[in-house]
Amino acid sequence: MNQEVSKLGSFLASARQHRKLTLRAVETATGISNAYLSQLETGKIRSPSPVMLRKLSDLYGIPYTIILELAGYPVPDSGKLDSSLTDIAARLGPVTSEEADELADYLNYLRSKQNKRKR
Repeated sequence: MNQEVSKLGSFLASARQHRKLTLRAVETATGISNAYLSQLETGKIRSPSPVMLRKLSDLYGIPYTIILELAGYPVPDSGKLDSSLTDIAARLGPVTSEEADELADYLNYLRSKQNKRKR
């Protein structure tokens, strides 16, 4: 679970910064101490509490299953993400719907470019 926790930590830090929240603001909103949050973001907490992860997913507007999977917890198959999607989510952090649309358009462009080269 160690590598997953470091991915989780950077993902959560990115989500918090994206929302322009301080650790103290997250503490006030969730009741999770800023010390715990800091340790979580730096990967020092090896087994984060699912209850704490739920509070953060609600505050950051991120699907709970993504956060659970990044933390290394098993998730039901119906909600389980492909590992490449989890990696992308961890690298990008939260995106707006407009950004998601633009990312999809760009990926389609790259794929069409690759298909033209194969012909």
